Amino acid sequence: MLTTDSLGKIDREIAKYPPDQRQSAVMSALIIAQDEKGWLSSEVMDFVAHYLGMAPVAVYEVASFYTMYNLREIGRHKLTICTCLPCGLQGALDAADHLQAKLGIGFNETTADGSFTLKEGECMGACAMAPVVLVNNKKMHDYMTHEKLDRLIEGLRNA
Repeated sequence: MLTTDSLGKIDREIAKYPPDQRQSAVMSALIIAQDEKGWLSSEVMDFVAHYLGMAPVAVYEVASFYTMYNLREIGRHKLTICTCLPCGLQGALDAADHLQAKLGIGFNETTADGSFTLKEGECMGACAMAPVVLVNNKKMHDYMTHEKLDRLIEGLRNA
């Protein structure tokens, strides 16, 4: 179900733990699987569960708890904006409104062209740099004014 490259990456994560604790690599394994597949279908999560020797429900619990995991297909670019209280007080709610208007979608929705999915996130540990937007769970952008958000969207569209 996963490529040998992804399985090798998961094996390197498993090796970080004692042999009887291979399930400790579940979060990393899910990220690796998601990076390959784009999202985590039940078949992919079942495969990860089997590979790590754990019950599928335990994998589902992890995948459904954290917002970094995509449990359905998403756009090419997932934008997650922190809207918790400290960020909200520093303009994140206004920035979120701007993103929704600019993209024409709400939270947990994807643009018609499949380019963007917008997610609401909890604390990203960058309160002093709010508003912050995380792109595809990999790159954080900070101090996001309306102009910077517009440039980010255009840059991603043209990438």
